[in-house]
Amino acid sequence: MLDDRQRLQRRAASPRLVRLYRALSRLRSTVTAMNTGAHPDDEHNGLLALLRHQYGMRIVVACSTRGEGGQNTLGPERLGALGILRSREMEEAARVIDADIAWLGLGPNDPIHDFGFSKSGPDTLARWGEDLIIDRLVRAYRHYRPDIVLPTFLDVGGQHGHHRAMTQAAERAIALAADPTYRTDDMAPWMVTKFYLPAWSGGGSTYDDEVPPPPATTWVGARGVDAATGMSFDRLGEVSRAFHASQNMGYWQHPAQTQWGLHRVDATPEDSILAGLPARLSDLGNSPLLSTADAAIEQALAHFPDGEAILAALLQARQALKDAATAVAPEHSHRLKRKLSEIDVAMALAAGIDIAAALSTSTVSPGGSTDLIIEADPGAASAITITPNTTPEFEVSPSFDLTEKQAVLPLRAAPDAAITNAFAPHWESLGGNGMVWLRIDAKVAGETITFAIDTEEPIQIAPAHQLAIDSEALILRHNDPSPRIIALKGEAAAAVSIAPAPGLSFTSKGSSIEVTPGQELLPGRHTLPVRIDGHQAYSTASFAYPHIGQACFVRPLNLDLLALDLELPSTRIGYIGGGADRVGLWLERMGAQVTDLDADALTGDLSEFDTIVVGIFAFGTRPALAAARSKLHAWVKGGGHLVTLYHRPGDGWDPQATPPLPITIGSPSLRWRVTNPAADVTFLAADHPVLTGPNRITADDFAGWDKERGLYFASSWDEAYQPLLAMSDAGEAPLTGSLLSARVGAGRHTHTSLVLHHQLDRLVPGAFRLMANLLQAA
Repeated sequence: MLDDRQRLQRRAASPRLVRLYRALSRLRSTVTAMNTGAHPDDEHNGLLALLRHQYGMRIVVACSTRGEGGQNTLGPERLGALGILRSREMEEAARVIDADIAWLGLGPNDPIHDFGFSKSGPDTLARWGEDLIIDRLVRAYRHYRPDIVLPTFLDVGGQHGHHRAMTQAAERAIALAADPTYRTDDMAPWMVTKFYLPAWSGGGSTYDDEVPPPPATTWVGARGVDAATGMSFDRLGEVSRAFHASQNMGYWQHPAQTQWGLHRVDATPEDSILAGLPARLSDLGNSPLLSTADAAIEQALAHFPDGEAILAALLQARQALKDAATAVAPEHSHRLKRKLSEIDVAMALAAGIDIAAALSTSTVSPGGSTDLIIEADPGAASAITITPNTTPEFEVSPSFDLTEKQAVLPLRAAPDAAITNAFAPHWESLGGNGMVWLRIDAKVAGETITFAIDTEEPIQIAPAHQLAIDSEALILRHNDPSPRIIALKGEAAAAVSIAPAPGLSFTSKGSSIEVTPGQELLPGRHTLPVRIDGHQAYSTASFAYPHIGQACFVRPLNLDLLALDLELPSTRIGYIGGGADRVGLWLERMGAQVTDLDADALTGDLSEFDTIVVGIFAFGTRPALAAARSKLHAWVKGGGHLVTLYHRPGDGWDPQATPPLPITIGSPSLRWRVTNPAADVTFLAADHPVLTGPNRITADDFAGWDKERGLYFASSWDEAYQPLLAMSDAGEAPLTGSLLSARVGAGRHTHTSLVLHHQLDRLVPGAFRLMANLLQAA
């Protein structure tokens, strides 16, 4: 449950009068625009802010993945946990621009997921399932019924393959959505009226569009600023983008962009994006009542912030729409239904109805219970009926009339409720989200209005037993048969067991388990389920950030063991993490003598260390590290071995000053990465010390890599650096900037753009062997 300060901060960030003006402004338009993209943060936030807050359009963002294959500049969340984090970021970003979200992918276990960077649209469609992604888009078109569809990126060479795939799918789904013979289920066909492409390049520091953008047929321009906040629409869009903090989004841009050019496919230039669309209620039929409703809505806006006068105008608009229902053509009936729902939301705000729904705990186990705490200020409502709505996993009291300003309802999860993660298929700006929400029926000025209230935090079904093991993965070196101790944390520790495996013995020691490898243990990865009283145990990764609140990711708990031929140098290691990898942890698991270097250590004596490893992004996230560059350089010249893992050009990486000798990171990054994890690797200096000791690195060490080979390769470097490897994606010239090493005075600097941190997480044997070699002294 949110604490008092958190609740106050949320309320301050969303004042009722701002929400009231937003609710009124959305009544002006009957047009729906959908922006399609591949990842959370792909949306055109500035343009969408303008379409929503200037024109009043309904905005829908259709997103194919949860971004679970991306990077995270905030913390250690990866894969499924990162997907949860980025889904929550997307919801908060959508809240700013008042957008709905249609999720096409349902998390890392769904075929449509973020599998990492791709340079190919067809390859992406094949991996997602071409028919599946197009079918889900068809269903999104038929459900949300957009008049306008606008993909985020162009389908051109030099673009991310996921972006290209979504643009292809968005266009191909249009014809199928309108085809009455396709999917003859309960969703009626829908014809998208306008399909636009951006009339600007998607290039920059990451992408490199190979052809110019198409000419603009339509211009969308700001006629002023956002009336509710006084911000430009472009800046409001950046406020929205700032919620994608894990991707380092949100920039103060001056001057603000005020015009956007769009290219309407297969069409001639037009004077307005609204040309030919039913933009207002009066466009839905020939009844004068529709014009009456339009006029009443304008009166409501003119009366802002006078709640009583606004209510009177909205009551007139509402009654006019109800009376005009038979005059509205069937193809527009969804617009009328939506507008009536929006009017009810606006009336509730104008009437001062204030209802909050909180949960005593945000997680509940199967068969467990929590309290649903409802606080209400009825405002001008004469009566309020509250109906809790839940998914089948929950049992809750039926609807009730609110007679007090607070009510507490027990909320019980069914004993057979499935343990799930928060990958809902949609998120709605009008509410009704999550596994539990409230339907409110309120009597206002003699009329019953209906609207939804979401809980302050979403609820999730979580494991009955909170269990954690301090080492979910063990590295077993072939020449080290010593037992390992796994500490157990949780109330069920005494009932824990691990599935047996040849070559491994397990001895329970109360709050720990001793693992002893035997001679018959085969090399490779071994995944062993952890059980509680014979049943699969689960691991819960909980995390919280100010911009999204609390969240968690639940997965089956297994013990992974990697048995391999691995030699370690007898060196003293210092590690400087950037908060975005777990390399320091893996160095410890390998058996290295490693010390985490904090800000104080960086100002102290570094001579005790033979090798210092700098984690990904660290020069951009650790100010003390940037301040210690000269000291690090002197330490290298005095005989130290500095190892830097990949950095982006914007991560505090000055090509002339950050490394001991100049190294430039390639840009745009699409041209300086190898996305095929199985790409051939050529050894340019097979006898170099980094590749020969203490482990001889061969092609076998690059087998079984996951996601990609590397990214942000160096594009140029001082002649002292020796490139050690060459690799490329199919049809491209070899890149030689993935692993560089140079003598610097009496020491050495080695820079690698290989995604070693990810391969370590995936327990790839060759990554551990190469990492061990990087730890050697200069």
